[in-house]
Amino acid sequence: MIPRFPSPTAWVLGLLVLACLPACRQEGPSRAARPEAGSEASAASGPNRGAEPGRPRIVALGDSLTAGLGLPKTEAYPAVLQQRLDDAGSRFEVVNAGVSGDTSAGGLSRLDWSLDGDVRILIVALGGNDGLRGLPPDEMKRNLAGIIRRARERQVAVLLAGMETPTNMGPDYQRRFHDVFPALARDHKVVFLPFLLEGVAGRPDLNQSDGIHPTAEGARLIADHVWRVLEPMLTAASR
Repeated sequence: MIPRFPSPTAWVLGLLVLACLPACRQEGPSRAARPEAGSEASAASGPNRGAEPGRPRIVALGDSLTAGLGLPKTEAYPAVLQQRLDDAGSRFEVVNAGVSGDTSAGGLSRLDWSLDGDVRILIVALGGNDGLRGLPPDEMKRNLAGIIRRARERQVAVLLAGMETPTNMGPDYQRRFHDVFPALARDHKVVFLPFLLEGVAGRPDLNQSDGIHPTAEGARLIADHVWRVLEPMLTAASR
């Protein structure tokens, strides 16, 4: 079943996101595209935390929703996940590999160096910008499948986060877009979170003034969703 935004919200959401895309792309990859543990580009590492040699990593590969556009780096959802891990006494380090405006093709092109270090788990949260630009769902599926295959070749476990596209793209496109994510999860047997923004999308109280990017509270809810499927993966990934 495709999650539905209230119809007026969906229409406004689509227009706002399309209007925001040029601004998101202006951020560019100079700092955000190649995150390093302990740097500002690694949201989860925090400003006063250096890399620990040999520390196992969880990489969050995504777009502005992962990068935390409009938020302090420490409030993006990967940083919230890091706090959960720290509180649990885990040695895992979460690396924020989010780039604002990125598509599935962009994620695929930068995958190899995103997997630098001892990466055990890859969170794949891409596709939103593919949908907002009307890119072919089949092309998005090939890109995401390439990311999953290449991660698995490196013995990296994959958590795939689904995304939805607003209804202004038309019901046929919306259905084809939606179907990509469960099909990938089924075909590649990866852990699946059906909708990254469940309970957050379309809610003014959980999104910034652009109506698109989550507030700090919205990011915490996203982290809650991700944590529920990520936590069971940690034991196997610790070996």
